[in-house]
Amino acid sequence: MKKATQTKASRRAKPKTATHEVPAVAVSDLPEVAQPVEDSQVAVVAEQADPGVALTDVAAAPARDDAAPAIVSEAPVAKAAEPALPSSSDERNEGSGEGPPPSGPSGPVSPRTIVCRNPANGELLGEVPAMDAAEVSERLARARIAQQKWKKTSFAERRRVLRKLLDTVLNHADELCRMLSAEAGKTLQNAMMGEIFPVCEKIRYTIKNGEEDLKSEKISSGLLLHKTATIEFHPLGVIGVICPWNFPLQNILGPMIPALFSGNAVLAKVSEWSSYSAPRVQALLDEVLSSCGHSPDLVQIITGYGDTGAALVRCGVDKIVFTGSVPNGRRVLEGSVQNLTPVILELGGKDPLIVCDDADLEQAVAGALAGVFICSGQMCLAAERIYVMDGIYDRFIERVVAQAQALRQGDPLSGNGADIDVGAMTMPHQVEIVEHLVHDAVSKGAKALVGGARRPGGSFFQPTVLVDVDHSMAIMREETFGPVMAIMRVRDDAHAIELANDSVFGLGSSVFSKDQARARRLADQLIAGSTCINDYGLAYMVQGLPFGGVRNSGFGRLNGREGLRACCNAKAVVGDRFPLHIPSKIYPVKPGDYEMVRAAVNLIYRPLDLTGLRARAEALVDVVRHGLGIG
Repeated sequence: MKKATQTKASRRAKPKTATHEVPAVAVSDLPEVAQPVEDSQVAVVAEQADPGVALTDVAAAPARDDAAPAIVSEAPVAKAAEPALPSSSDERNEGSGEGPPPSGPSGPVSPRTIVCRNPANGELLGEVPAMDAAEVSERLARARIAQQKWKKTSFAERRRVLRKLLDTVLNHADELCRMLSAEAGKTLQNAMMGEIFPVCEKIRYTIKNGEEDLKSEKISSGLLLHKTATIEFHPLGVIGVICPWNFPLQNILGPMIPALFSGNAVLAKVSEWSSYSAPRVQALLDEVLSSCGHSPDLVQIITGYGDTGAALVRCGVDKIVFTGSVPNGRRVLEGSVQNLTPVILELGGKDPLIVCDDADLEQAVAGALAGVFICSGQMCLAAERIYVMDGIYDRFIERVVAQAQALRQGDPLSGNGADIDVGAMTMPHQVEIVEHLVHDAVSKGAKALVGGARRPGGSFFQPTVLVDVDHSMAIMREETFGPVMAIMRVRDDAHAIELANDSVFGLGSSVFSKDQARARRLADQLIAGSTCINDYGLAYMVQGLPFGGVRNSGFGRLNGREGLRACCNAKAVVGDRFPLHIPSKIYPVKPGDYEMVRAAVNLIYRPLDLTGLRARAEALVDVVRHGLGIG
């Protein structure tokens, strides 16, 4: 793989730049609602993604003779009822279907090159190759060869490899965090907490529990007392992963760890917006595998534009794990039909956070701030809808506004890393999407008490607090994927649940209340893949829990036992309990065979009431009579 080349500027110490506290903004100071421009190549709508968070990058493949559906590169898309947002390929992962976009994340210098820049300051980081379909197929062939040996390894050996990987991640954690910060614009603290921490916890969980989760499971053989019944978990082969851009390391290693431990090889296609780190991560993975005596071809990171992602979907991998938007999830699903490839879809989220009137105020405010402003809100699990009950609303707003105004925003690598609270957004066009949603809400009556506009000097949108929002506004229905806290006043528990479930999404949710019984009642009514009580986002950190959503948030599960088994063929095996070897003869069919089977069915399945017992007795007589051939 061609290595990313760093510029001299990127290796130099960066000058200290000023940070900015977020101002309170009067509604009259906000610009008018932006009018997005339609793209002539791809109609995109502003709906957004996730998995984790967000939007990935499967793009339209060149036209095929068999008319396979095009797969478009990832981007939030605007709902049809809303003005179409710009889908220019230089800003979002929206390919035209004719190869790479005319200018990638920062304008490729050649058709098969991705130029990588720091979103906080525009600094050139380097470039990586954009691989084509032929290279994807060649890498699949190499992965299959490596997997044939790997699938025969013991769980003890796989634990040894994961232990080496964990040590490598820990030993290079500072380097990785700085690289991820430069690439994605996130703060160093967010990189450590959102990338390194969950990766280490997933490795720890898998080392401790992976073998138990995947060991053969003996179950009852029912009426077949002479037989045994076992579920065995066999590796599928090669797992294809299509990663979004918001957590460049975690989105590779998160699906890779269970896939590898289950005996599979992995091909991971990263977004063109998070490709700078790919060569370094690949080098670390190569070192781990090689030092343990295994082929580096077991895990291969693929860089490219949307056509590369389309090639991965159609190349013949044994399963696809996709994290991204709903529209692109549908396109991946369509593309997978060609080879009937099974798919896990971790799509968008519009998570509700409910603050009851008896909630601990400081706890609720802290949860809301974390749910909205971590990674500038670019998370599938972001708390994008805050419902606060009347009894605590005014105090909640007062605390949230004060703390949001004090947030420091800027280039996370400009100083010591500890003086920035909120970093940049990864893609310039995502800033436009957030701006459009905020301005649309304000034009319909919402008020921006804090922020409400982009900040000059990089891909920044100010940390924003919106009040007086309602469900007629796009910002309460479409994924925002930005640092915007949208707060709505609610009357009571029933009102909160009604609004929280009024969404096409169903990924995560949170409830804050000091009354545990009340919190559980609310949690039980929320339609979501997870609910956290009196906290935000911790369901993903509990690696024994499955992670995924319902409704338009996708299907299939990552993490925990379900995530490990999702990487396997759950094979049913029926064996002999006793070495009797008595043939079960069906042919040739004899007179009375039908009647005997009918009698046996009645004998077994009639109810145990008086009528049923009488029918069973009659059936027993029939079984004996036909069995002795005297029927």
